[in-house]
Amino acid sequence: MMRNPDHSIRPILATMAGIALFSAMDAVMKSASIAVGAYSAYLLRCAIGFLVIAPIWWLRGGRMPGKAVLRVHIIRGVVVAFMGWTFFASLVRLPLAEAIAISFVAPLIALYLAALLLGERVERRAVFAALLGLTGVVVIIGGRIGREKLTEDATVGLLLIGLSALLYAWNLVLQRQQALVSRPAEVTTFQNGVVTLVLLGGAPFLLVWPEGRAWLEIGAGALLAVGAALFLAWAYARAETQRLVPIEYTGFLWASLFGWLYFGEGVSAATIMGAVLIVMGCWVATRKKRPEQSSL
Repeated sequence: MMRNPDHSIRPILATMAGIALFSAMDAVMKSASIAVGAYSAYLLRCAIGFLVIAPIWWLRGGRMPGKAVLRVHIIRGVVVAFMGWTFFASLVRLPLAEAIAISFVAPLIALYLAALLLGERVERRAVFAALLGLTGVVVIIGGRIGREKLTEDATVGLLLIGLSALLYAWNLVLQRQQALVSRPAEVTTFQNGVVTLVLLGGAPFLLVWPEGRAWLEIGAGALLAVGAALFLAWAYARAETQRLVPIEYTGFLWASLFGWLYFGEGVSAATIMGAVLIVMGCWVATRKKRPEQSSL
């Protein structure tokens, strides 16, 4: 299912839509994780997501993929299982926007993993864009650390988000590999299915059954995650990793909005300055080349 690259703005818009949905999902999942724990909220979200998307995939002619494709599905599912678990565990301990910001080291790492694993040529402007966005993240984190003393709980949160970011970088590259050989519905079905199977091993010891509002939040999180995964799978099948990963930085803008709306988290001057740098990085990475540049 290898496709010719789509140089239009469509993959960019699809990526932005996917990131917006994932950011909304992060907000409701943070609340659910506080209520029942990150493990339970994430396991149930993925299980519900699988029950939503699997019938759609099957009714549209879905069938079991070959060994090579199945291997990619399984590897990414395992990576995403621990990536998501550590990420939501960090959200319990850190403000939403700051956690998202720290995770933005992942796109920078992913640029070089894409070159190593996919053979993509890393363009200078892609590196510059990633560094510009990362500078914005440093400004934001620096502003946060300058205002507050880190507690033991916050330190654990920082370690968890660091581990999640490393796994997320690998996930971004696997996402490109997966999207090239599978349709969005298949990608989303196997991602939710594999993650659920991986996490089920800890259910007898860690699962906490939610009640009331937590169920609604986990259900909403599942629907938002399925929608986001479909958008991103579609986009990554049509554009190179290095062109799309800087769009991940827009997630901070959405996280700031949802953190304010859902948790009353304020936005500092450092946050605003960092966000401006992030947006500039996205613009540098996604603007079209002039015709004479295409042959370079």
